Amino acid sequence: MTVRLICASHTPLMDHVDADPAVDAEVRAAFKALGAEVRAFDPELVIQFAPDHFKGFFYDMLPPFTVGIRVEAIGDYDIGSGAFNVPEDLALDCVRSLHSADVDVAMSYRMQADHGFAQLLVLLGGNVDAWPVLPIHVNCAGPPLPSINQVRRLGTAVGKWAASLGKRVLILGSGGLSHDPPIPNIQTAAPPVAEMLIAGRNPPMAARRAREEANFETARKLARGEGRATPLAPEWDRNFMAQMATGDFASVGRYDESELTRVAGCGGHEVRNWVAAYAAMAAAGPFAPRHILYHPIPQWNAGMGIAAADPVA
Repeated sequence: MTVRLICASHTPLMDHVDADPAVDAEVRAAFKALGAEVRAFDPELVIQFAPDHFKGFFYDMLPPFTVGIRVEAIGDYDIGSGAFNVPEDLALDCVRSLHSADVDVAMSYRMQADHGFAQLLVLLGGNVDAWPVLPIHVNCAGPPLPSINQVRRLGTAVGKWAASLGKRVLILGSGGLSHDPPIPNIQTAAPPVAEMLIAGRNPPMAARRAREEANFETARKLARGEGRATPLAPEWDRNFMAQMATGDFASVGRYDESELTRVAGCGGHEVRNWVAAYAAMAAAGPFAPRHILYHPIPQWNAGMGIAAADPVA
């Protein structure tokens, strides 16, 4: 049994809004090198903690955590498409194990995964079905959100289960760091927007492209120092990455929802996926952290961080 970890920010703007060419090249080179590492590791199972952006999960039924039993990538931003290679027996066994550990998770036989899941799989493996994958959705976009401590308990239970499998397992945490995409709040949204947040599945392509263009324009304005998006928070991002490397879950756990939104933007709540992933890695055994890179990239509306961890004998 060997468990490894990769956590990384995702940003669908990588192929749509130009950033500094040197930074762009460094980010892509890092993902390419990590992809080669993963192929050499040849994981028998990838466990991915990731968010959704009101593309597959909505307020008509929005659990804090959902294990995907059958999963389809919707291909938003032209990032990945098609069915994930989910080993159903293992996914159901994971659900049973989590319930036995008193961790409440939902399950879905028709889960739709957006770029929050697809991009990291595509960057590392070329497509969403490169490896057997167990996708676990963490609600990071639809307040009220699960607490950091709840997320940590989820990750710990998943890590103990993963360690019991006797397999080569790669844990992925997708999301964050600081960023503030144009995701509306249901408490203040106009009725048509609120209805989209409640039951907006399978929108017309024109509506999807309009949302994507709004995201592009938010990033362009951020790069020009304009607009209403919360600026990136490089110091907070770097501190958070250091906290995860040392297993300091308590510090980030002291942030409540409103404070984290103020500091890191509404997208900053996606750091929950890093918390879950690192908690799972810690539960599987001692690990050695690796800092790969960090860049604040306003053109991508992303505090772009990449980190990894390897087991210590």
